[in-house]
Amino acid sequence: MSLVPDEIRLRLPHIELAAQAYGPPDGRPVIALHGWLDNAATFARLAPKLPGLRIIAVDLAGHGHSEHRPPGAGYALWDYVHDVLLVAEQLDWPRFSLLGHSMGAIVSVLLAATFPEKVQRLALVDGLIPPTTEADGAVATLAQALQGRLALSAKRKPLYPSVERAAQVRQRGVGHVSFEAAQLLAHRGLMPVEEGFTWRTDSRLTLATPLRFTQAHVNAFVRALSCPAKLVVAEQGLLAHRDGLEQLLANTSVSVERLPGGHHLHLDDEQGAQLVADCFNPFLSAP
Repeated sequence: MSLVPDEIRLRLPHIELAAQAYGPPDGRPVIALHGWLDNAATFARLAPKLPGLRIIAVDLAGHGHSEHRPPGAGYALWDYVHDVLLVAEQLDWPRFSLLGHSMGAIVSVLLAATFPEKVQRLALVDGLIPPTTEADGAVATLAQALQGRLALSAKRKPLYPSVERAAQVRQRGVGHVSFEAAQLLAHRGLMPVEEGFTWRTDSRLTLATPLRFTQAHVNAFVRALSCPAKLVVAEQGLLAHRDGLEQLLANTSVSVERLPGGHHLHLDDEQGAQLVADCFNPFLSAP
């Protein structure tokens, strides 16, 4: 598989998304979804190690080179599910597999549970379900989210004198990454401005979620999964010590493989990417 992906544009009825395409056009169809505030470059090391697949790594709305949602719109998880369904329609893929990291894994689970006839296989990297809030916390959650929206216009994006400086800051961000991984994300995620560089991402992505699923909600989605699913849990990642994970996955179609590395183990270095590839290659190529 080529190390250099093809850049493509996906013109949906309501938004235009950017994506990177790996592998032969007649390869097994896979849509790859990145994590929160990342972009399609998160698969730069992993995708070339998955031969025989046609991987479309999407910049989700508001990220990377994709358009931002219009004023007044938000970035709910179900809106991303809708986007991916339209991406599959545009690609003329009635059935496909999903490869998701972090938030992209969560979106993949929601889609696979809701439209089981469309998803052949589900490959998840250190992501499964969103943070939950029970009903008695909903009022405070909504208040926090709306307060953030009201204050957003007064905030300014950070500025960096160089791509390297931005990568250093990203390295210490949510889901700590290696400097090399941060550089890959930064080169795709930054745009030049008069004062240097700033992130392309929509500032609304940093707002709190106004309404979260309850634990019962996420349990229902996981139980609804019917396609073969494999979850890679990073030993130093976000899921490694999550309470109730084994109970949640009991009697489901999801198998778990624990691998050394952090939340971005598929991107941090070539060794981690190879471990993830070794895990997913037989899985995604199975009939």
